Amino acid sequence: MLSASDLRRTVADRVLWQGLSFQVMPGDRVAVTGPSGSGKSLLLRALAGLDPLQGGEVTLHGRSQSRWPMPEYRSQVMYLPQRPAFGQGSVLEELRRPFGLKIQSARPFPLDEAERWLAALNRLDFLNLSVTTLSGGEGQLLALVRALLLGPSVLLLDEATASLDPDATRAAEAALDQWCAAGPVRALVWVSHDPAQRARVATRELPVVLR
Repeated sequence: MLSASDLRRTVADRVLWQGLSFQVMPGDRVAVTGPSGSGKSLLLRALAGLDPLQGGEVTLHGRSQSRWPMPEYRSQVMYLPQRPAFGQGSVLEELRRPFGLKIQSARPFPLDEAERWLAALNRLDFLNLSVTTLSGGEGQLLALVRALLLGPSVLLLDEATASLDPDATRAAEAALDQWCAAGPVRALVWVSHDPAQRARVATRELPVVLR
């Protein structure tokens, strides 16, 4: 589904990784591991097309990243950061907003699905709250629901539950597992500092080793 071949990344003339190759298959739940500073977040950003590749190639469904229209590619390979950004207005308005974009405009906003995910996360009362009042953890839950509604093929999670309490973290993990299992062509790639979380959510690990 998603593959990387001979990837290379340098920062200030320092090689973080090179010759990095792997595949992400449907149903995979991959934990990216490595020491602090090894470029795990940079790898996710490269896979998402948010940073230019310094070497090697990324392909999605056998098609090179460079040959995809980038809005279409990013709708399929979606990056979920630790500190998501929002506009103004209510949670409901924030969830609706991407469905006004051209890449998503063919699909109506699935309010029933949004309510189901929020209920699964014990946050059904979110819809009318202002996004400016949300805590860091609440913002992570909003970003997670928004991503699940948009339905990418590969969801890249960069410490995306780090601000949640243990109960909310488990609820988010269960929602992601349910989402991944519900589609024939879905996969998760996690960066998490918590080894216990990696043990719970991952089917395999992808080590990123400093060079």
